[in-house]
Amino acid sequence: MKRLQGNSRTAAMLVGVVLTMGAAAWAAVPFYSWFCRVTGYGGTPGVRAENDTKVVDEWVTVRFDANTDRGMPWEFRPLQNEMRLRIGETGLAFYEAHNPTDKTVAGTAAYNVAPDLAGYYFTKIQCFCFTEQVLKPGERVEMPVVFFVDPQLLDDPDAGGIRNITLSYTFYQTELPEKQATLSPATRASYN
Repeated sequence: MKRLQGNSRTAAMLVGVVLTMGAAAWAAVPFYSWFCRVTGYGGTPGVRAENDTKVVDEWVTVRFDANTDRGMPWEFRPLQNEMRLRIGETGLAFYEAHNPTDKTVAGTAAYNVAPDLAGYYFTKIQCFCFTEQVLKPGERVEMPVVFFVDPQLLDDPDAGGIRNITLSYTFYQTELPEKQATLSPATRASYN
């Protein structure tokens, strides 16, 4: 009898451990994403609705990089290689995406900045990366990104000397939005 109770208790504890580990694994991705956005960890830029910082008389050069995942058929590139602006000044850059295929393709951009320490001070106001992009066959679009480098960078003993930052995007193919994916093949062909 004691042995049966001990086995039941052990089984209940193991089920509890498995459920706790499952919950932790489920929460890990959103928590990590939130942590990176808040701290700039891993070169993740911040996001704000507007630039309310003071422009200072220090300059930074922002380089622009564009990549596509192996499975993404789009052509993707920055329309400028780099931009020099004062720290605190709002910048506007454009990227171009082209769908050379005969099918509608959806994509989402992942982004980061390098060096990683600059991620906490590099802030986006508007970006094509905030939403999924859908391009029809042969469609070519210019997509803006509005950003600034926070002057608090200058006060950081580790990042204060950074004057060159690379903003990098990688586009990944995603499933078509439900509205388009549920269309019949004939209707989808007319949409394309």
